[in-house]
Amino acid sequence: MTRPPTAAQRRVIEAADPGTGRLRGTEAQLAALVKRGLAFRHPRPPHDHFLTPAGHRIRQAPATEAAEAPPAAAPARKDDGVFAARVGGADEPPVTEPDRLREVRGAWAGLLELRRMTRPDGATDRLCDWERAHLVRAAALALEAAGHRPADAAGDGYRVRATPQPEAVAVYAPDAGALRAAAATLEAAGWQAGEYTEPRTRVRYLLASPRKV
Repeated sequence: MTRPPTAAQRRVIEAADPGTGRLRGTEAQLAALVKRGLAFRHPRPPHDHFLTPAGHRIRQAPATEAAEAPPAAAPARKDDGVFAARVGGADEPPVTEPDRLREVRGAWAGLLELRRMTRPDGATDRLCDWERAHLVRAAALALEAAGHRPADAAGDGYRVRATPQPEAVAVYAPDAGALRAAAATLEAAGWQAGEYTEPRTRVRYLLASPRKV
């Protein structure tokens, strides 16, 4: 379970530029935030540090909530300190809807800012390096942020799964209409998606990959 940021780290996060997420602090403070997945170091000079989606989410949450909420009450799962979108499946824990909506919106806004800050042209219509390294979660976040619901125990909703292809994910939906809607959402979010049929089961699914241009 990822520990909440220290009081000093939270002060650095809260002092971030509200528009860009740019951080100011000591090298040790910034390095600690990077290690915890709350900040990233820009690859180009002057190598400033900026909030990741997880950092933006913490910045938007009330300080008392971040400091006092027990781990069991956390509405989102994390594995490496980064916000984890729901990929769909019966094994995912239940969430508190109002809190979840705020987290998803904050994570998506932070991700768009991450795209803008890491592209030379400032474009937000294509995936950033973090998304390319976490394709399943990135696709799930795009879907969840657009209002699609992840699959529950009954199987309703979307499911995002890894594929043998290094730069593609499979997206499943309960019917043809939901599948087309998911494709439209992903394409608007910087993906390219096409419908395919599994040879053995005849199940229709989307094969989605980051858009190149």
